[in-house]
Amino acid sequence: MDNRIGDMQTFLAVTENGSFAGAAKALRLTPSAVSRSIARIEARLGVLLIQRTTRSLSLTPEGESYRSRISALLAEVDAVEQSLGHERETPRGTLRINAAVPFGVHCLLPILPRFMAAYPEVTVDLALSDTLVDLVEERADIAIRIGPLRDTRLRAKKLGHSAMVLVASPAYLAVHGTPDEPGDLARHICLKFSFRRSVDSWPFLVGGRVVQRPVDGPFLGNSGEVVRLMAVADGGIARLGRFHVARDLAEGRLVEVLGACNPGDGEDLHALYSGQDRLALRVRAFLDFLDAELRLPG
Repeated sequence: MDNRIGDMQTFLAVTENGSFAGAAKALRLTPSAVSRSIARIEARLGVLLIQRTTRSLSLTPEGESYRSRISALLAEVDAVEQSLGHERETPRGTLRINAAVPFGVHCLLPILPRFMAAYPEVTVDLALSDTLVDLVEERADIAIRIGPLRDTRLRAKKLGHSAMVLVASPAYLAVHGTPDEPGDLARHICLKFSFRRSVDSWPFLVGGRVVQRPVDGPFLGNSGEVVRLMAVADGGIARLGRFHVARDLAEGRLVEVLGACNPGDGEDLHALYSGQDRLALRVRAFLDFLDAELRLPG
């Protein structure tokens, strides 16, 4: 087996100890093993590196050049290994996160500065998108998604549950009226989604059972954040995760509609990451941080 790094280390040991015997003792090898290692280097390079006499060893000009260059090379190898070893003790490096837009805007960005303050050697690379991404293709460490899990190749950590709520702005309701029952939605603008898994009906609790009521409207949004902004702009009634509109509700930009008919359904939020036995410490630190810091409204 080619062991060039080992041969280089042996050569440096010879130059530092001044003899094959001294190098052998330092490396816990036999003098003959040291001699063979030097011979392999010289045969590979086709030059004489060490001038041998019965009393001493001296480096040839080629040997001096070789020593200078491999010293820098081996120092770099040591630095790489020490850096990676340090990663096992301190989270560091680039953490690539891909998150759904609503979660990123309303839940992640407000707490992310605390993570960065706690782990100053980690660089956070955050991409917000409601499009499902391939972690390998996007080179993401973690993807945070809302709804049913689809990729069984990934490991998943549940972050919480998002209850759903119907909302509209006070100004919209002042113009169009407040619906008293699900059937009244036929006279309202219902804000829907344009992505594939969206549906054209909403569930309601009516007479003790859950029923689906068709909804319609002249607006489609490609993300929860687009639909939320349309509702805040007095554009209609939206059905969104409570975490998504909690601040709007608290500050009066939106109000809950048909709360008595809310069936209490919702969607789970998960952090997805590749199924490796040994997670990079920065990934583990971020998952633990979400455990400790993330708070989703009920």
